[in-house]
Amino acid sequence: MTEADKEAALGSIRGTTALEDVAPADVAIEAVTENYEVKLDLLQRVDALVHAATIIASNTSSISITKLAAAISHPERFIGMHFFNPVPVMALVEIVRGLQTSDATHHAIEALALQLGKSPITVKSGPGFLNRILLPMINEAFFVLAEGDASATEIDEGMTLGCNHPIGPLALADLIGLDVLLAVMQTIHDEFGGSKYRPCPLLREMVAEGYLGLKTRRGVYRY
Repeated sequence: MTEADKEAALGSIRGTTALEDVAPADVAIEAVTENYEVKLDLLQRVDALVHAATIIASNTSSISITKLAAAISHPERFIGMHFFNPVPVMALVEIVRGLQTSDATHHAIEALALQLGKSPITVKSGPGFLNRILLPMINEAFFVLAEGDASATEIDEGMTLGCNHPIGPLALADLIGLDVLLAVMQTIHDEFGGSKYRPCPLLREMVAEGYLGLKTRRGVYRY
C-alpha cells in the first residue's frame, strides 16, 4: 500500500462515540467484547436506531447467532460475520447463519465480504463455529507451556515450521487477547462440556493478573 492509498483509506473512515450515528447504516457490524450480555445490550440499542432494512451482523467468535438474533426486531436480517485475526492479513471471513437468517441477508453479507477482498465460508450457528477447532489447539499450547515441555518460542516455532502456520499459537493468543481467548473457551466448554474444552489454568491465571497480550504489552510474551 502506498502512502497515498493509506491516506485515502483512512480518509474514508469516520470515528464516533455517538451510537446514534449508526442510524443510517445499511450494515452494522458489532465487534465488542466476547460477552453475551454486553453484546445483547449493544445490539438491542442499535436495533432501535437503524432502519428496518438494515442488516445487523456480529463479529462474535463463539456466541450463538440464533440466540442473539432472537433478541432483535428483525432476526431474519441478523447474521454472524467473523473476521479472523490478524484481520489485515487473514483472508477468511466466517459467515454464520442463525436459524432465522434469510437467504437475502446471507447473500448480501457474502457479497460484502468478497467486495472487501476476503474469502468467505458459511457455517451454521453453533458454539465456537470454526474456533471449535482453532481455540482448543491454542489452549493445548498453554497446557504444553504450563507443563514445561517446551518454551513459548519453541512451541510457536514448532507450529510455524512443522505445520506451516503463519504465526505460532501463543503469539496468536497474544494478538487475539488472552481475555478473549478465555471467554471463547469458556463458552465452548459451557456448551459442550468435556475436558478437551477446559480452559488451561495458566491461561486463567494470566488473565487474572492482567497479562492480556499485545494490548497490555504483556501476555505470553513481553512487548
